[in-house]
Amino acid sequence: MNHKHRVALHALFAHPVSNNIDPRIIKSTLEEIGAHISHGGHGQLIVKLNGHTHGFHDSHHNLSKDEVSAMRKFLTQAGVDPARDYPL
Repeated sequence: MNHKHRVALHALFAHPVSNNIDPRIIKSTLEEIGAHISHGGHGQLIVKLNGHTHGFHDSHHNLSKDEVSAMRKFLTQAGVDPARDYPL
């Protein structure tokens, strides 16, 4: 995983919640950590990681705080810990 992906992953878990995260780098980061991403209907991305599946809005703008929180919850349930697995 390159530095840009690590920084993006850590940004998802930063406090306070950031709303200035580019969804393209997050999609790339998810693929880098092994997630399978497909396009669902109605502008959704279906993300599968470690046996967990979640649908996210396919945003072309910065992620909202709600989207970041949902992504953080999904990654936590899938067993991803950036501090442990991908230290900066």
